[in-house]
Amino acid sequence: MKTTNFDRYLEQQLRDPAFAARFEDAGEAWDVALQITRLREQAGLTQKELAGLLETSQQQISRLESPAYEGHSLSMLRRVASALHARLRVVLEPAAAPPPPPAVRDKPTPYTTGVKPKKPR
Repeated sequence: MKTTNFDRYLEQQLRDPAFAARFEDAGEAWDVALQITRLREQAGLTQKELAGLLETSQQQISRLESPAYEGHSLSMLRRVASALHARLRVVLEPAAAPPPPPAVRDKPTPYTTGVKPKKPR
């Protein structure tokens, strides 16, 4: 695939940690919006019909399906998932697990029971 000017520009911008974080956050919002839209369409529902099931407005469904929207509440996502017969999963993961300190990594800790052995008589 040919590299475009945009690809080169994006690669350069992603070197900036602040930009990379914003870019990743935008991707997460995009994922949520696409998942809601895909599930609604698979259920054969319009935005207005889904809104009726959730007792909300079509405009609210439109916002939920917008990649620019970042106001998703957990309670609304639960309601949407229930109406679309889906399961909601929220995963929090550490950004990166630091390696264990050298002392822990290099020296195995001996197993002890806490009971002192009896001395022979």
